[in-house]
Amino acid sequence: MKKNIMLIDDKVSIAKVVAVYLSKDYNFTYFENPVKAISYLEKGELPDLIISDIRMPEMMGSDFLYYLKKNELFKSIPVIMLSSEDSTTERIELLEAGAADYILKPFNPMELKVRIKKVLGD
Repeated sequence: MKKNIMLIDDKVSIAKVVAVYLSKDYNFTYFENPVKAISYLEKGELPDLIISDIRMPEMMGSDFLYYLKKNELFKSIPVIMLSSEDSTTERIELLEAGAADYILKPFNPMELKVRIKKVLGD
């Protein structure tokens, strides 16, 4: 049975690339911002993994991560953060806050696939 991945990124092109490379192995749910993703999660739809961009309108991915990790219902869901900025400080902060991984954009979809497998223990 395929595992479920939630992808949150304000750029639809990122979602399309990820879906093309990974849809054979995983089911995807896509949201263009964390606010909509939270509404979905609060309905009881819990994915096996969340991949979230950091810089987005309405709510930053980092704030979304903090929200997830402080919530009893969601804190066990692993989160991979995507960033277009190579900031060691940000990477350390997010990993300490509970992110399972931190990947720089642009990324190689095959590298993302390997990292997803590691996080999910596949």
